[in-house]
Order: sequence, then structure tokens, then C-alpha cells
Amino acid sequence: MINKKVVIITGASSGIGLACAKEFSYRGYGIVMAARSIEKLTSIEQELKIDNPYVLSVKADVSIEEDCKKLIDETIKHFGRIDVLINNAGISMRALFIDVEINVLHSLMNTNFWGAVNCTKYALPHILEQKGSVVGVSSIAGFMGLPGRTGYSASKFALQGFLETIRIEHRQQQLHVMIVAPGFTASNIRKTALVADGSMQGESPRDEKKMMTSEKVAYYLHRGIVKRKRQIVLTVQGKLAVFLRKFFPGLIDYFEYLEMKKEANSPLS
Repeated sequence: MINKKVVIITGASSGIGLACAKEFSYRGYGIVMAARSIEKLTSIEQELKIDNPYVLSVKADVSIEEDCKKLIDETIKHFGRIDVLINNAGISMRALFIDVEINVLHSLMNTNFWGAVNCTKYALPHILEQKGSVVGVSSIAGFMGLPGRTGYSASKFALQGFLETIRIEHRQQQLHVMIVAPGFTASNIRKTALVADGSMQGESPRDEKKMMTSEKVAYYLHRGIVKRKRQIVLTVQGKLAVFLRKFFPGLIDYFEYLEMKKEANSPLS
């Protein structure tokens, strides 16, 4: 067992996951990166190992339970401990529910929800030993339904319910559970979002330059773990939407519709 904290990051090959790998490596953690592309992970691992020898890459599709078990087993075999699990792997979608093929919704639930459940199930006994942290990267879509994102919102609502429940179940064992809800963040999640027939969208319909960076999300996520926060909602727009929805739900529905309708090639047009 190494004498430093170990973090597992799913979806670590790009976006928020990659930014987290770099942030936590800089902070001196042992890093375990998981993603479907081992080639991308290996390249990132070589970069991180310039300053941090404690880096492990594991090829894993979190929608497959056996891959999640393998991820945890290899982490324990290599490092002997797990202090933090960041359930970050996720996919998005953009299509009206009436148009979308049902298998697209299954794909989102399998990755965004069941991926987190699978990884947490096998990691939890080891995290409890360290009184560590389980983190779920959710979304503002986990607090309110986003039009054109039925599967995405449903998966994030489910994720948050799951995480809140295990927090309560293990409150006497000092388990830290944190939900992170970024607003619109510059990453590749919109480019890989699934459309009605299950193919990838390809191009982001929004101006990524105006969004919060993945690096800033990773910074706040690490700080939240250190402070053992229950929940972090990022971006002014996101915080305002979540707060105002408690008092003016109909008004927020209206503005949500207008905001999503402005996107290029919006299914709401």
C-alpha cells in the first residue's frame, strides 16, 4: 500500500475527467484513470508520470459491470487502497423524446447511472476503510428536466438519488458523498452527444469559448473533496437556475425552453 491517497477517475481520457487526472496528480494523489480508449490513457499516463510515478491506466467501459469490477481489482492490486472515486464517465443526447429511439435512452442510463452504480458497488468497501469520498459528476440537468435531453436528465436525477441514499446509509461510517453539478462546461460531451437515431452529433451547438473550463471544474471538485462538501453547483447561471426553480418553477421552465431553442439546429425549432 502506498503512503498517499488514491483516486479513481472514470471517463479520464478527455474533458472533466482528464482535467481531474491532471489536478489530482498535481496535488500528489496516486491516479487511476479509466476509459474505453487505452491508447488515449497511455498517452496521458506518460505525461503525468514525468512528475508523478503513481499513475495507472485501466481500459474500462463503465456500462459493463465486469469492467468496473476489474477497475477496482486492479487498483487494489496496484496501490492497495482507494480514497476517492470520481464517477465522471458520461454521455449526452439531443433529441425530442417523441423522436428518439429507445435504445439511446438505455445507452445513457447504462453509462451515466449504471456506470456509477457499478463502480461504486465494488469500490465502496475500500473507500469506507479510508473514510473516503464517492463523487458523482452530475449536471444542472440533475435538478431540472432539460428539453431535448430526456435521457440525460433522467440519468442525472437517478445518479443524484443514488448518491444521496448511500450518503445516508453510511453516515455513521463517515463516508463523504459529493454531487458536482457543472453548468455548461467546455468539453467534448456535446460533440459525442447522441441524436435521435443513436449516431453522434459531431459538432457542439453552443459556443464553447464562453463556458467554464474543465480545468476550473476539476479545481472546484478537488476543493470540494478537501472540504467534504455535500454538493457543488457551478457557474452563476447554474446556481441561479437551481435557486429560482424552488420558487418560480413555471418561469424557469419557460426560460429553459427559450435557452435550449436558441441552440444551432435545435430539435425545439
